[in-house]
Amino acid sequence: MDHLITAQHCAALGKQFRREERRLVLTNGCFDLLHIGHVRYLEQARALGDALIVAVNSDRSVQELKGPTRPLNPAEDRAEVLASLRCVDYVTIFDDLRVTRVIEELRPSIYAKGGDYTPESLDRGEQAALNQCGARVIILPLTPGRSTTRFIKQLIS
Repeated sequence: MDHLITAQHCAALGKQFRREERRLVLTNGCFDLLHIGHVRYLEQARALGDALIVAVNSDRSVQELKGPTRPLNPAEDRAEVLASLRCVDYVTIFDDLRVTRVIEELRPSIYAKGGDYTPESLDRGEQAALNQCGARVIILPLTPGRSTTRFIKQLIS
């Protein structure tokens, strides 16, 4: 799949976009069970720049972040589903708990996060990497009542 890229490709892509003075948008997450809230968020993120890269947590990092029952879908499946969306240009899978290394490799123009974050609540390492590359942080609104955790609770009740 040509939309799934490695960390090395992220670095090359970041250089290309900077050279061409194009805005590269980065977002990240587990995207364990894709729902309309994710789709709306990704569409909004894509509208911020010339291309959108989604960094997807590996299975190991999702387990560490969300617990032993997650992820519901393996990273490769989650990445392929995301890559099939019209608004997503590239997907990369990362194994760390934080997306800091991807930020350092890619050096995006814009970093988009959902409304459950604030600029102050971002991880300090991520924030430092974003400051180092001069990325603008944009917090996008959540779709009320839509979350993977809520969806899972509805499925099992």
